[in-house]
Amino acid sequence: MYGVITAVPAPVAMYDGMHAEMTRRAGTSVDGLLVHVGRATPAGFEVLEVWESQEHYDRANADIVFPLMRELMGDQPAPPIEQSTEAFEVHGLVIPRGDILI
Repeated sequence: MYGVITAVPAPVAMYDGMHAEMTRRAGTSVDGLLVHVGRATPAGFEVLEVWESQEHYDRANADIVFPLMRELMGDQPAPPIEQSTEAFEVHGLVIPRGDILI
């Protein structure tokens, strides 16, 4: 398993828009994604994810996340947002029910 926390110093509305469009397109299933939680922070927002592997994470970013970000930006230059990403070792994971989308 591969766990990652990404902190982004941008308005949580940016996350909300991306999340809504991704779930509209992908639904409840992204290959290899086990857990995804987004939350507002005083500095912007954070995303905590647990993946089956780092390869699944990298592929989803390359195939889904980054293209959607470019599409939503249109012709505008990307804002200078310096996100930080921290991988962590997953020691336990319990998902008692499936097919949850919020």
